[in-house]
Amino acid sequence: MAKSSAVYLDEQQRAAVRRLSRSWLWRSELPTWLVIATVYGGWLGTLAHWKMLGLLPATALLILFTTWYLSVQHELIHGHPTRWAWFNQLLGLMPLAVWYPYGIYSDSHLAHHRTHLLTLPEDDPESYYFSTQHWHRLTRWQRKLIQLRNTFAGRLLLAPALDIVHLLAGMVAAFRVRQGKTMLMWLVHGALLVVTFAWISHCEFSVIWFVLAVSYPALAITKVRSFLEHRAADDPLARSVINEAAWPWRLLFLNLNYHSVHHDLPAVPWYGLRTVYLRDKAAYQQRNSGFLVRGYSEWLRQFFFTPVEVNAHPASKVRSE
Repeated sequence: MAKSSAVYLDEQQRAAVRRLSRSWLWRSELPTWLVIATVYGGWLGTLAHWKMLGLLPATALLILFTTWYLSVQHELIHGHPTRWAWFNQLLGLMPLAVWYPYGIYSDSHLAHHRTHLLTLPEDDPESYYFSTQHWHRLTRWQRKLIQLRNTFAGRLLLAPALDIVHLLAGMVAAFRVRQGKTMLMWLVHGALLVVTFAWISHCEFSVIWFVLAVSYPALAITKVRSFLEHRAADDPLARSVINEAAWPWRLLFLNLNYHSVHHDLPAVPWYGLRTVYLRDKAAYQQRNSGFLVRGYSEWLRQFFFTPVEVNAHPASKVRSE
């Protein structure tokens, strides 16, 4: 279970969420179990029958299930579908998306949920911002690269590659200085990756094609969700977006588009986030200072080739003065 503390709107909301948590649906976690079964069954089944489906339809399905699996891993980190973290971890250990060891993702994401430090580049491992000192050290071409990454197109095409480079650099550094816990995570990940690639090869599906045409696009789609998901703001409760996305996106991302609600109540299961948001819609929009978007297409129209201003974090300028 995530260690982040809940931040309720008021006592009435606390009581309402408590009532929901006692319902059969929330206690059974049936929606989460169904998604897990669908993702694993769909991913394995598509590979087993890809020749019958055809390469391109099978590739599209594998991208869908791999992207959905990344959303499932996030739900597992937050204590679902069971109260046993070790069992949830077993459900998310397989590297169906290739790159990210579950343990490293889990540690990084739970650190990201420290509300008062959200977006601060020195403290939030998932922040896209830079400290003032770091930003000034970047060369001109590096800043241009960051600006390109900060466009919607750049998040899709470039950001996954930059993340992979950063991740692999962290792996090399961990082995160089002998960080035992991190090394073990990578060794387990590597062993499971061998098993994953063995299954892909057994199905006579190209591993190289999977990495380039399935895994990379799946990572790119997750960048749709995380595009301008957080902003620098004085009030920590106004740093996370509310995105009123259409239902296919909500299902694929397991309602993480209601990101402000998720950060306030990280233990609420994915199928409860929309219910909680709609119950107090106006209050949530007021709490996060109107950081609201009407679907991902709005970001696409505004920022496809125009970069968002996610560069030097304003608070880091204050720290350095």
